[in-house]
Amino acid sequence: MHLTTPFTPWSSHDTRLILSCVLGLALIIVFISALKIAPFLSILVGTFAAGFTAGLPLDAVAGAFSKGAGALLGDVGIIIALGAMLGALMADSGAADRLVSTILEHSTPSRLPWMMALVAIIIGMPLFFEVGLVMMVPIIFVMARRSQQPILRIAIPALAGMTTLHALLPPHPGPLIAVSALHADLGITLGLGLIVAIPAVILAGPLYGIALSKRMHVAEPEEMGKLFRSEATQTDLPGFGISLITILLPVVLMLGRTVAKLLLAPQTLLFDTLDFLGEPLVALGLTVLFAIVALGWSRGMPRERVGAVLRKSLPPIAALLLTIGAGGGLKQTLVVAGISSTIGKIAVSTHLPLILLAWLVAVALRQATGSATVATTTTAGIVAPVVVGLSATHNSLLALAIGAGSVFFCHVNDAGFWMVREYFGLQLKQTVFVWSILQTIVSVVGLAMTLALWSVFA
Repeated sequence: MHLTTPFTPWSSHDTRLILSCVLGLALIIVFISALKIAPFLSILVGTFAAGFTAGLPLDAVAGAFSKGAGALLGDVGIIIALGAMLGALMADSGAADRLVSTILEHSTPSRLPWMMALVAIIIGMPLFFEVGLVMMVPIIFVMARRSQQPILRIAIPALAGMTTLHALLPPHPGPLIAVSALHADLGITLGLGLIVAIPAVILAGPLYGIALSKRMHVAEPEEMGKLFRSEATQTDLPGFGISLITILLPVVLMLGRTVAKLLLAPQTLLFDTLDFLGEPLVALGLTVLFAIVALGWSRGMPRERVGAVLRKSLPPIAALLLTIGAGGGLKQTLVVAGISSTIGKIAVSTHLPLILLAWLVAVALRQATGSATVATTTTAGIVAPVVVGLSATHNSLLALAIGAGSVFFCHVNDAGFWMVREYFGLQLKQTVFVWSILQTIVSVVGLAMTLALWSVFA
C-alpha cells in the first residue's frame, strides 16, 4: 500500500527551506566543534541563519525562537531543576549509595549493565524521558564510582532503557499521539511495543554500552561528580526502604495518573486527584519536599545544610537549561518556516511501502525539527488517510514504526542530546557516539521488528 495524500507541488521555497536547514545545522556544528563557542550561542546563531535564509523576517525568527525556547523550558526546565535538587538530596544523604549498595550485593560486574537497563525500564515505564534521566543520573554516577566501572558501561544501558520506552510504549506522549491519530488499539500497541522494545534495549543498551566503553574512555565530569558525591559513611546511610520509596514516589504518582486516564471516568474526584498528583511537575515537586523531610530533617540534617544542598544543585545545570531552551527555539523556527510541509511533499512523491514510508517521514521530520512530538504528529497526519482499511494490528505496527523513526540519530536540535552531553561532560563527537548512535540503533531495530511483525500478520 502506498501513500497518495495530496500536497501542493514542490516549489523553490521548499528547496530553499531544505538548504537553510542544512546551513543552520552546519553552522551550529562548526561553531561548537571548531570555534569552541558555547552551545547556547552557537544554536542561536544557527537559528537566525536558518530562519533568515528560509525567508523569515528577522523579527519573526526572534519571535519563533523565544516562543520555542520558552515552551521547552516551561515544559522541561523546571523538571530538570527539581530533578537536580532530588538527585543532590539523594546523593548527599547517602540514599543513592544505599540503593547502589543493595544492587551491587545482588549483582556481579558482568551483570551490572543488564541490571541498569532493567532499573531504567522500571523507573522509566510511566515517566517522560527527561524526568527519568534526571532521576537516574545520581544512581549512574554513584554506581560507576562504587563499582569502579567505566561510566559509559553503566550509563548507556540506562539511557537505552528509558529512550526505547519513550519512543515505543504508551503512555509516553509520542506513542499515544500516533495511536490516537491512526485509531490504533492501545492494548495491541502496548503488547507489540514490548516485543519490539526488548531487542532494541538489549542491542542499544548493554551490548552497545559494553562495546563503546572499551573504545571510548570518559572520566567522571568534575562539577557533576561533586554534585552527586556523599560524605556519609556506610553506617550513616538511610535505610533501603526509605531510599527506594523516595526514588519510586514520582514513578507511582505518574503511573497513577496513567491508570486513571485508562480506567476511570473523567471529572470524578479520584480521577482529578490522580491526574493532578501525576502531573510531572507536581509529582517531582512533592518528591523533593518528601526527600527534604525523609532524607534530611528527620535524620537530623541541619536546615542550613539542606538548603545548601538544594542551592548547590542548580548552578551545574544552568548551561544545560540555556542550551535546551535554544534547541527549542531552533525547532520552533524551522516549524514556523514550514519544514513539516516540505518533508510531507518529499514523502508523497517516493511511492514506498507504507510502513517504511511512515518510518522515513518520521526520521526526516525529527532530523529537521528536533522534536519527536512534531515528527510523530505530522507523520501520523500524513499517513492517517490511508489506514482506514487496515487491521488494528497493522495500525498499531504503523504507530510503532513512526515512534521508532522519531528517535533516529537525534542531534544538536534535540534536548536529550544536550542533557546527555552536559550531564556526562562529553565533547560533541562523543555525544554523537553515546546518544545519536544509541538512538539510531533503537530506531533501526524498531523498524526491523515492525517490518518483521507486519509480514507475520499480513
